[in-house]
Amino acid sequence: MNPIRIGVIGTGSISECHLNAYARNANARIVAICDVNEERARKVAAKYGADKTFTDYHRLLADPDIDAVSICTWNNTHAPISIAALEAGKHVLVEKPLARTVEEALAIERAVRSTGKLLQVGFVRRYDPNVKMLREFADRGEFGELYYAKASTIRRLGNPGGWFADVERSGGGPLIDIGVHVIDLVWYLMGRPKAKTVSGNVYNKLGNRSNVKHLSFYKAADYDASKNTVEDLASAVIRFENGASLMVDVSYSLHAKKDEGTVKLYGAKGSFEIDPEVVIVTEKYDTILNIEPQTDSKAGFSGDPAFQNEIDHFIDCIANGTEQISPVEDGVEIMKILSAIYESAAKGEEVRL
Repeated sequence: MNPIRIGVIGTGSISECHLNAYARNANARIVAICDVNEERARKVAAKYGADKTFTDYHRLLADPDIDAVSICTWNNTHAPISIAALEAGKHVLVEKPLARTVEEALAIERAVRSTGKLLQVGFVRRYDPNVKMLREFADRGEFGELYYAKASTIRRLGNPGGWFADVERSGGGPLIDIGVHVIDLVWYLMGRPKAKTVSGNVYNKLGNRSNVKHLSFYKAADYDASKNTVEDLASAVIRFENGASLMVDVSYSLHAKKDEGTVKLYGAKGSFEIDPEVVIVTEKYDTILNIEPQTDSKAGFSGDPAFQNEIDHFIDCIANGTEQISPVEDGVEIMKILSAIYESAAKGEEVRL
């Protein structure tokens, strides 16, 4: 078949994960790069052999030589660019979160339905080989009913600043940036049950902690220590209609001993952990067993294989009509949960979805 011709919009750090994976896919060809910084767009285009560069995404979308786009831009641009791309006849892979608000997410969903084009949400953790393996175990009933989960992503000094710390551009802080990954991961592995109620808290106590010395951390290209309008910490209890529940907390800044990430799901017949390492817990002959699956990576998340699988799946869905793993409907549901956490925290009470 002819390669799917790809345009990548936005050349921030996450775009490299997309570009490297496209470059390794024989059925994809990177033809265009767009960024408001023309020099950066040209450098990226030269690196990946793209023939065209743009500083205006509208011009890229008007190009008939482009079949599909990856959107790797600020969260506040996800909705307008996704909708414009769909209406221009392009297939879309948009980074998580799908949007900043439920209203924006629903507008994208309407555009998908009206245009008939494909939109894939960048829930990259679904594509990790270990997650695929554990999902197969769960689907075969190995763990029984999955009824409780705990997920935590704690950074003690990890506010990237820049657009990440600007609520107008990002839509929120650690909850919408890194919390979205583990909330979606648990929801997906539980079988995507319908959320029923949410009780959430957010805290703004520490800011970006720019005063801290002797310890470095990632800073966005537009980092400015004087500007921070997002939460430091968010926590929530999410209850689902099938009776299952998830307890989650995420932070950019917290007086914690070290950075930590844990994802644990508990079932009637067994349980499993994904972060920090993959472990299965079960029983056999009245004995509790801790099992360590022998896989290429014991770590909970392997970035390169996951992004490669994500891009390969996107291309496969376009070329062969394969059923999507992370369709727009899932992006909408996760956005409803994230928004409900912020709403619950603002009201100081439980919110019913």
